[in-house]
Amino acid sequence: MFKAVKKFFTSIKVAIVLLIILIAASILGTLIPQGRSAQEYLVRYGQIGNLFQKLQFTRLYHSIWYVSVLALFGLNIIICTLVRLGPKLRRVFEPRCDLDPKSIQVLKVKDRIKMILAPAAAVPAVKDELVRHHYRVREHSAASRHCLLARKRMLGLFGSDVVHAGLLIILAGGIISGLAGQRGSLSLSENQTASVPGASFSIRLDKFITEYYPDGNIKDWKSKLTVIEGSQEIYQKTIEVNHPLNHRGFVFYQSGYGWDWENPTLEVRLKKKNEPDYLKKISLRVGQTAGVEGEDITLTAVRFLPDFVLDEKNQPSTRSLEPRNPAALIRGERNGAEVFSGWIFAKFPDFAQMHQAAETEFKPELKDVQAPQYSVLQTAKDPGVSLIWVGCAALMFGLFLAFYWPPREIRLVLEESQGRTELSAGGIASKSREAFQSEFDDIMKILRKLK
Repeated sequence: MFKAVKKFFTSIKVAIVLLIILIAASILGTLIPQGRSAQEYLVRYGQIGNLFQKLQFTRLYHSIWYVSVLALFGLNIIICTLVRLGPKLRRVFEPRCDLDPKSIQVLKVKDRIKMILAPAAAVPAVKDELVRHHYRVREHSAASRHCLLARKRMLGLFGSDVVHAGLLIILAGGIISGLAGQRGSLSLSENQTASVPGASFSIRLDKFITEYYPDGNIKDWKSKLTVIEGSQEIYQKTIEVNHPLNHRGFVFYQSGYGWDWENPTLEVRLKKKNEPDYLKKISLRVGQTAGVEGEDITLTAVRFLPDFVLDEKNQPSTRSLEPRNPAALIRGERNGAEVFSGWIFAKFPDFAQMHQAAETEFKPELKDVQAPQYSVLQTAKDPGVSLIWVGCAALMFGLFLAFYWPPREIRLVLEESQGRTELSAGGIASKSREAFQSEFDDIMKILRKLK
């Protein structure tokens, strides 16, 4: 059972599958806005928005299944690292120094020379040359043979393990952020102050600006915010897309904007069909009744829709919260009796459909609509973000060790032969073998000249 579990978690296929799942889920979490209201998902995605919420795609990084996949991936990395770490530690701290010259002949990088020096003088001379090339040398002797084991950059042997440790730290930070992190949104009108959920301070929106391109498309949103702790204003900062506000572990992103359509101000113009020069301007709010100067009628704004459309039941509704087709339901009364009523459209004044209870020459038009804008701020607190940065640093250090600090090892066996020394040498390098071959040849060239 233990072997089966070990085999499963040390499988590279399992690691690849888990990594693909995490990448796919992260892409999904980027495409689907996280932590929004159920109504917003319904408006944005329709009925499929309900499915996204049931599958926890709208709270993906806090979902049980995503955190579980992270934990499995971390367990895979831990077991793989521990299985491979033991042999590496033994290789570094318990190296074997083989006295048999035949063990060197199987190496790809090798050479054999005869030195004029006797072993007593040859051994320290060879050691000095290896040290000059920054090798650390271990010596083992038996009978007439001497074994020298020269190694350097052995820390590079653990490059992959440091990479794995960095990944584990990043995963730990991600899991902590997923379980203890906070996501939310704040919708603020100008001069409105709101407490930040889970924080001991408040945010006030001083000014909200929407910048447009010449063609009318939105260029940028900017929110001038003030951080308030207790009754004291700490500081101000203007945030925009990709330029958030950071305060006490909370990050505030500019994510959107909107209009407060609950109580807009409508500018209605009243005309007469038979008098081209007749024009009265009336300012109305929804539910408010206003008189018309010089006339015996009153106007009431019964209802307002920012993006008028007829739904499946042929009833007026709004298609979105954008003012693409603003329309108002207007009613005119004289002495408490309805004179006319109907929908009027800001962009299509000739489409007004009026129901007239009595003959009237009045023609209302919706000229303009004013509603206060509000800024939508995405709030986030990631307690694991510091661990993630530490993990990234460890990951980069591990990659440096693995690719730019590969270990090198030279094994030498010296034995006496008629008062001289026969030297067999061979080397091992996991990377940069051409550079190692050149260094090895230089060392052997110098050893041949020793007298």
